[in-house]
Amino acid sequence: MTGVVESSSAGADEAQRDAVQRRTMRTLVGMQAAGNAAIASVVAVSSLLASDLLGGDTLAGFGGATLTAGAAFIAVPLAQHMRRHGRRPGLVIAYGFAVVGSLAAAVAGQLGWFPLFLLGTFLIGTGQGANLAGRYAAADLARPEHRARAISVVVWTGTLGAVLGPTLATAEKNAAGSAGFNRLIGPLLFGAAYFLVAGALVWTFMRPDPLVVAGGLAPVDEPKVRRVAQARDAFGIIRRSAGARLGLLAMVISQTSMVAVMTMTPLHMKDHGQSDLSALVIALHIVGMYGLAPLAGIAADRAGRVRVIQGGAAILGLGTLLSVLAGYHPVLIFAGLFLLGLGWSCGLIGGSTLLTESVPVPDRVAVQGSADLVMGVCGALGAIASGVIKAELGFHMLANAATIAAAVLLAVALGARRRPTVAV
Repeated sequence: MTGVVESSSAGADEAQRDAVQRRTMRTLVGMQAAGNAAIASVVAVSSLLASDLLGGDTLAGFGGATLTAGAAFIAVPLAQHMRRHGRRPGLVIAYGFAVVGSLAAAVAGQLGWFPLFLLGTFLIGTGQGANLAGRYAAADLARPEHRARAISVVVWTGTLGAVLGPTLATAEKNAAGSAGFNRLIGPLLFGAAYFLVAGALVWTFMRPDPLVVAGGLAPVDEPKVRRVAQARDAFGIIRRSAGARLGLLAMVISQTSMVAVMTMTPLHMKDHGQSDLSALVIALHIVGMYGLAPLAGIAADRAGRVRVIQGGAAILGLGTLLSVLAGYHPVLIFAGLFLLGLGWSCGLIGGSTLLTESVPVPDRVAVQGSADLVMGVCGALGAIASGVIKAELGFHMLANAATIAAAVLLAVALGARRRPTVAV
């Protein structure tokens, strides 16, 4: 009789967790749509506005770089806050900073203050950090056999907002122009509104908190750990796990290659007299990033995380190769940027899932935050270098460097497949 009672209790607990997971996923759907609409709107104009403010392309990548740096900077403190208080308060705070950043960047664009523009885009990066943290919130209560799929669904649900962001950029620019403002700040103003919606959805509907239900909060009596110490401990855990190392490498190379090439694409197209089409290319790129994410998640659950990382590296390399050829046949930039986005999606989903599963449950939030820190810093460096490389050596050399990085990831992933110590 006791065994029946325990079985019924366990079944009830599982049913409750599944119910909370479904509510969490519905909330994340709306959050990702709004949050990615904001980021895509900003990305569509950041390099163009930076180029106008500076009067040249050499440092135009700094707008994208500071945005990525903001996402990196928020990763560890956001993880630390979530580990003590849950996903919901951390996400709301991050989106609040992003609203302030969008408004600050808009003011800077109107007044021509480049330092304020950099500060604004840095704060906007906290919204990107919140978007990225959403994939881990999806994994908190997901069953192990569906974990990659849950992450991929969150990535995929950003498609609508991510596509609408750049495709509505022209209308947003016109709205700002009609109001007497610099046309390029229109997407920034709309981005602030999108971030506000994302934060409101989380605050209202992410109840109960998935991390609390999953038992992922730090004990109340646990002493506070400095952020540097937390990151150091997390990296030690990653170093001891072959699966975690490969997952982190996949995330870092996918993000850095994607950010570097994407940031300079609008300026590359401007050089070829295709500036009006750059928003459409970015939209197609974002479809590649998010639109096929569920397929990547299903593949990761069925074929294994490592195989998806291998496929993502190959696709990423093909996309950057086509981007190189686009210098001779500009129409190929559409295909190249789509594949670049798809390769990023496979690398992020496969890498995030492998990383999460390769470390103990109590350490996951800290490890996730530290991994996103590295991913963000490398992405920011890639964005900064992208403008210099394009200006000094040409867009084709930038794409060539990304191709080499993808080849390195593919080689490491192929080697890892032969080692049984790597989780698949």
